[in-house]
Amino acid sequence: MGNRLSRIYTRTGDQGSTGLGNGERVAKDCPRIEAIGAVDELNCAIGRVLVHDVREAVRQSLQIVQHKLFDLGGELSIPGYQAVRDEDVAQLESDLEQFNADLPPLKEFILPGGGRAAADCHLARAICRRAERRLVSLARDEDISEQARVYLNRLSDLLFVMCRILARDEGGIEVLWRNPNRPMT
Repeated sequence: MGNRLSRIYTRTGDQGSTGLGNGERVAKDCPRIEAIGAVDELNCAIGRVLVHDVREAVRQSLQIVQHKLFDLGGELSIPGYQAVRDEDVAQLESDLEQFNADLPPLKEFILPGGGRAAADCHLARAICRRAERRLVSLARDEDISEQARVYLNRLSDLLFVMCRILARDEGGIEVLWRNPNRPMT
């Protein structure tokens, strides 16, 4: 493949623009770049989860997700290109069902926490929701694949379930939100 990144700085973005994969120059704060940045931030947050000692099934699932998020960034950087497919969403749904199968049902919302890995996973989940919102904003004005939006929506659900698993694996507890309008039982 050669040296793709032999020179890290190019000075081409010094005036506030950046290049897309198709060669087009856009403002660094345009909705497309905001979406790409949010997906990148999400990938970094998932990397934080993976520095913890997590069960192998979680690790494998999240490593696949990291690669797919990199693909999604590529999709967003080349208008008209599609990298996220229906089978990628189906994989998330399969993982979600497997991980959720042994968890007790929730009767209340849970607060972020439960252990270090679980807390990092909650942060990744929240960043995933932001990335999804950025894609929705971008899709108002530009064509974005439905699979990309669905993928992020499903991924946030998977991350939530993983938060619950990681809290249990770390011996932490899930702190249930206390509804101020309902008496404690």
